[in-house]
Amino acid sequence: MSSQSRTPTTAGAGTGHARWIRVTHWILAASVLTLGISGFTILMAHPRLYWGAVGNDLTPALIELPVSRNYRHGGWEVSTASFPDGGRAVSSIRTYDILNENSWARSLHFLAAWFLVVTGAIYLLAGIFSGHLRRDLLPRRGELTARAMWNDLTAHARKRPAPGGPPYGLLQKGSYCAVVFLGVPLMVLTGWAMSPAMNAAYPFLSGIFGGTQSARTIHFCVFVALILFFVAHLVMVGLSGFKRQMRAMTLGGHT
Repeated sequence: MSSQSRTPTTAGAGTGHARWIRVTHWILAASVLTLGISGFTILMAHPRLYWGAVGNDLTPALIELPVSRNYRHGGWEVSTASFPDGGRAVSSIRTYDILNENSWARSLHFLAAWFLVVTGAIYLLAGIFSGHLRRDLLPRRGELTARAMWNDLTAHARKRPAPGGPPYGLLQKGSYCAVVFLGVPLMVLTGWAMSPAMNAAYPFLSGIFGGTQSARTIHFCVFVALILFFVAHLVMVGLSGFKRQMRAMTLGGHT
């Protein structure tokens, strides 16, 4: 049943979510929340983004974020002589207090990332073999029209009741597909491209994105896009009936 053919009566009578969808949804939600918090803590250690293979305090930043650094820069000092001709190396002193020790954030970020990868893989495999992706997420050829998009936009603008589960409207399908097939895979690949261990084993990973720092910049931009999706998702859940939507995603069944 397409979004434009649903009436207000049938729109609220969704088929509900399968149990495996509900379980993977909440594991993925917890993983993304953990990744967001730990990732922001990591970012605060050096809130400057670059393009290319290298980037540090001595190179110009592509983007300098208005975020308070979680370390206190001790200034620049000249170290002892480092070269036979008396040349000296420049070093940066950084002093950390207890809040600034973000090794916990890196460990937690890495752990949550594997929960995201494993659970996401389970979701994709189950979605393929159960037909969920083809049946519920991928837009059908007849839906990809300007009229169908307009009808779905007006339905959202009028705050019509949305089903607690499939069938999804065209906007839902488009946004979900963008997250599942583009956003999350790009986050994972750029995350691997920043990993020294992964780069040592698969050096081509960082080269795909033009360098480790480029991968970090793309990683951040995709993160911002996913946060915007997350906020819009919560707003739409609230507007379309918070209790009904939460009941469908926790208990399943008809709502």
